[in-house]
Amino acid sequence: MKATRRSRRLLQFKIYLGRAVLILLGVGLASFGLKGFLLPNHFIDGGITGISLLTYQLTGIPVSVWIIVFNAPFILMGAKQISKSFAIKTSIAILSLSAVIFFIDFPTITDDKLLISIFGGFFLGSGIGLAIRGGCVIDGTEILAVYINRRSFLSMGDIILLINVVIFIAAAFILDVETALYSILTYLSASKTVDFIIQGIEEYTGVTIISSKSAQIREAITQKLGRGVTIYKGERGLEHSQFKNKSIDIIFTVVTRLEVSKLKEEIELIDHKAFIVMSAITETKGGIIKQRPLH
Repeated sequence: MKATRRSRRLLQFKIYLGRAVLILLGVGLASFGLKGFLLPNHFIDGGITGISLLTYQLTGIPVSVWIIVFNAPFILMGAKQISKSFAIKTSIAILSLSAVIFFIDFPTITDDKLLISIFGGFFLGSGIGLAIRGGCVIDGTEILAVYINRRSFLSMGDIILLINVVIFIAAAFILDVETALYSILTYLSASKTVDFIIQGIEEYTGVTIISSKSAQIREAITQKLGRGVTIYKGERGLEHSQFKNKSIDIIFTVVTRLEVSKLKEEIELIDHKAFIVMSAITETKGGIIKQRPLH
């Protein structure tokens, strides 16, 4: 019993340490993106960070102050909507980001507007993505989107898009149209980097297969593709004379996007009438998804 508790504590410590490292890396990369690219060149981004940068341009008050001020309400909202531990980690991350921006000087990397947009967004997005993987956020936009989503018909993507449209329209009037357009490019670079960091290099596809030849298909998936399968016991909903038995085995498997065509080819060879449903999966854990094909 003591050994089990000790191993569990060790596992929890490793998890907490890993998350802390991700958050610290995220804060460092986001700070570098802001001070090395965006701030010296008067560019902005989307979300709460973009509002903070825009307000800094108007008032001259350090952006680190505005990051804390604008994110504070969303931290409280996160404590109610998500969890207190999430809010605590987010508070620490945002205070750390503000402190690094205020106290540490980074060299200005370039004054080329295109490079500023792309790489400023890349480093900022990398920081935001790593922080999310660590279990918190350093931009409260996502928390606001969750809050509004639960009280309206709009999706989270719609809400974030609307917020950023307002920010960039304001930037066009307050700064200038060219800066606003480059800032949109910064936002696109950052958002795609966040997606890449969170979802990883491999994008997975969940595949559900309904076929009267499920046994042969299962064997092909496990033997030729080297992937695991789960079998659901189902029942045909269509009454037809050709179906002597209403019960049917439904196959579910997860493959990478590069393996989808090979999977479809194997299914086609066995049963060209098989019904296939595919859905995107952002992340997997456990199982034998990363096992190499057997041959």
